[in-house]
Amino acid sequence: MSAASVSARRVKPSADDRQGPTYSISDLAREFALTPRAIRFYEIEGLIAPRRRGQARIYGERERTRIKLILRGKRLGFALSEIRELFDIYAATGSERPQLVKFLQMLADRRALLDQQREDIDAVLAEIGILERDCRRRLKQRPASVDGVDEAAPGGS
Repeated sequence: MSAASVSARRVKPSADDRQGPTYSISDLAREFALTPRAIRFYEIEGLIAPRRRGQARIYGERERTRIKLILRGKRLGFALSEIRELFDIYAATGSERPQLVKFLQMLADRRALLDQQREDIDAVLAEIGILERDCRRRLKQRPASVDGVDEAAPGGS
């Protein structure tokens, strides 16, 4: 990824970040059970934009909220690109409404995928149940041989 593409996607710190509480990377890593490397990755991906004081990163409430939203999105199964899309919609429009409309569509799509996965899992579990019952039935019908080898099985004596 080129430096130009990263800087084009990089989020600009807002004026609100210059006021209010600030956090170090260690503070946020501890609060959200993340590694500092993960937080730096979110910065590289353009999802957060801490201020800098020399080499130190200074995180404001905006970055803290974004990390919370990133983690929620990941927990729901969204890719970082999808989470970034939601952030970009808000940044482009300055309004929560288009972001909420898009989020509702993403949630509906995710729900449909999870419902399909649940159906698939239920079908596999039902098949496993049938196979288990069949195996148990067959074991009851055939007593084991004296030496532990089923004589009716291929390779038996």
